Amino acid sequence: MVKKKSWVTFMLLMLVSALVLAGCGGSSGASGDKELTFMFRGGTDEQKAYQAVVKKFEEDHPGVKVKIIVTAADQYATKLRAAITGNSLPDVFYINPGDVKAYVNSNVLMNLTSYIENNPDVDLDNIWKYGVDLYRYDGKMAGQGDIYGMPKDLGPFALGYNKTLFEKEGIPLPDKDKPYTWEEFIKVNQQATKDTNGDGKPDVYGTGFNVQWALQSFVWSNGGDWLDETKTKVTIDDPKFAEALQFFADMQNVYKITPSIEEAQTLDTYQRWMKGEMAFFPVGPWDMSTFEKLPFDYDLLPFPAGSTGKSATWIGSLGIGVSAKTKHPEEAVALVNYLTASKEGMQQLVDAKVQIPNLLDMADEWAKDTSTKPANKQEFIDIVEDYGRALPGNYTYNAEWYDLFFTDIQPVLDGKITAADYVKQQQPKMQKLLDKAVEQEKKSQK
Repeated sequence: MVKKKSWVTFMLLMLVSALVLAGCGGSSGASGDKELTFMFRGGTDEQKAYQAVVKKFEEDHPGVKVKIIVTAADQYATKLRAAITGNSLPDVFYINPGDVKAYVNSNVLMNLTSYIENNPDVDLDNIWKYGVDLYRYDGKMAGQGDIYGMPKDLGPFALGYNKTLFEKEGIPLPDKDKPYTWEEFIKVNQQATKDTNGDGKPDVYGTGFNVQWALQSFVWSNGGDWLDETKTKVTIDDPKFAEALQFFADMQNVYKITPSIEEAQTLDTYQRWMKGEMAFFPVGPWDMSTFEKLPFDYDLLPFPAGSTGKSATWIGSLGIGVSAKTKHPEEAVALVNYLTASKEGMQQLVDAKVQIPNLLDMADEWAKDTSTKPANKQEFIDIVEDYGRALPGNYTYNAEWYDLFFTDIQPVLDGKITAADYVKQQQPKMQKLLDKAVEQEKKSQK
């Protein structure tokens, strides 16, 4: 009798242990499939595109199932941090290049180098070097060393123009290879800004830039920057920087070519562009699927050039990384490679018009096709190959110092404070936050 009870107790313990282990793992389905979780963000078209590519990945990799976790773009960072804190990180997930150092130092990301460099299906020479380097880190310097993620894409931030509006108003079309000077840009915008219903207020504007995403172009093309070469000193108090910021504010307050904050509240600049009531508007590759349906023809041109005489803009990127704690590293990296480096996966994403190709030979062929919008897709490629830069916050351990710049900038845009006064008062505040980030990085390396 005693032996029977012991045997029953033993079997119950074994059953409970099996259930607990199954609950903790969360990585094997009933059929024995290896299950991966993939967390990402994006607009509706991008979500559909990535879901389709993941489905194709599953078909090409029998025995692997992928559970997709999609979040809204503005919620992604918060949810990822919560997953890291709660020790519930997905196997595969989007990463910002600016977070690579912190994630590596805190053992969040898996080192992908051996899985990628020794993979005969991955040709690093045929992928944008700029993109791959964004996710390299050697323990001290970002941009070199081991690979901790692969670029899901590169997002060159180009300038678009309403070709139909230009032709209607008899404005000569811009040169796709030569940027406007700032003076020329103002004149063309003034030609395009019109009161069409006679109420004394413009109904069509030249442009309407969001300062957080467009100011960089004006600052850089005028020879200014947020940081010095060491990436440890905030340089916004440079007169060249102040001049660019003042010019940006003057587009609204002096030249009247962009809607005021009140006018933008009635109809924001994105909506005006979509309706054909704006001559210029920034365009990212992620916009192509949406802009395919615009009620007018549009194309790309270089951003206007300041005192350097050269156009400038930024290249965004998101990477795809693997959790350092994944139970299926080979399958997780296979998913990353399929989404970032395979011809099959990349072709699907490019056909969905949500990004430029990661693969150099595919990008060259894609840019030459002028039959799809925008015709001058070469501008995206030129930005990546020639004059695009990383956003300033990507160079430092965190971007709090950089974010502070835009937090209090509205009085400058409204003409209530000069750009020169603003940069003078903000520089020491930003420097204090940057010094803190530098110290945090040093501590994390110990």
